[in-house]
Amino acid sequence: MPVLVTGATGNVGRLLVDELVAEEVPVRALTVNPEKAALPSGVEVAKGYLGRPETLPAALAGVDTVYLAPLAETVREFTELAKQAGVRRVVVLSGSNADDEPQPGSSGVDFAIVERAVEAAGFAWTYLRPGVFMNNTLGWAESIRTEGVVREAFGHATQTPIDLGDIAAVAARVIVEDGHVGAKYTLSGPEAITQVEQVEAIGTALGRHVRFQELTRAQARQEWIGAGVPADVTDWLLDGFAQSAAHPQVPTDTVEKLTGRRAKTYAEWAVDNVDAFR
Repeated sequence: MPVLVTGATGNVGRLLVDELVAEEVPVRALTVNPEKAALPSGVEVAKGYLGRPETLPAALAGVDTVYLAPLAETVREFTELAKQAGVRRVVVLSGSNADDEPQPGSSGVDFAIVERAVEAAGFAWTYLRPGVFMNNTLGWAESIRTEGVVREAFGHATQTPIDLGDIAAVAARVIVEDGHVGAKYTLSGPEAITQVEQVEAIGTALGRHVRFQELTRAQARQEWIGAGVPADVTDWLLDGFAQSAAHPQVPTDTVEKLTGRRAKTYAEWAVDNVDAFR
């Protein structure tokens, strides 16, 4: 039976498709635009989207295992259709804040909704709970390219960002191996690193100095809201930076334990993505 990968052209789903193909696992990839998906040969492509449940029955037919991208708005419709199709196992991309107390603007609220729906439906489940993505710092690319500077608050906030490829590698392992049902895996990169140190790593990859300019919380809040980030999301994100400045995050070794290799460091990620900052 094929594994259905939802969000197959998304940030983690696309990488997971490659991981499963390398493992010679039959893959059915759910995507809105099959013509533009550019998926590997041999991958079965299903046209559809989790946000349009009416597109899912054909994609779910004959599937035992689903990798589920998190979409809280229609997760209950997904679970009903997946049960009707005979799906047994669901591997969920969730988040490290899924068990946190609900807060306005927090992504953890949606992750919790997805997890509860999958569990209530009776699937054999595994939850992948990464924290901060290294790719989030691609948002600095324009100011680095044009001014050689990053402007943020809480420069010494210490987090444990993870590479998307490591999330995909873990997802592949829990799909192809037994023994992961009922597990909640908190995923991180291999190190705790400040925003200032991340900027320094990008500068090293570029071979030139990149300056970090510290903003006050109020200045950062004004900039983010001005850029279109909702106020409640902005406040939640800034609260997270303040929290990790006062209480540095501690990395997990889950990626290494499950894949047998060390997770990618931020410096390695910066080298791999240096062209985005040139």
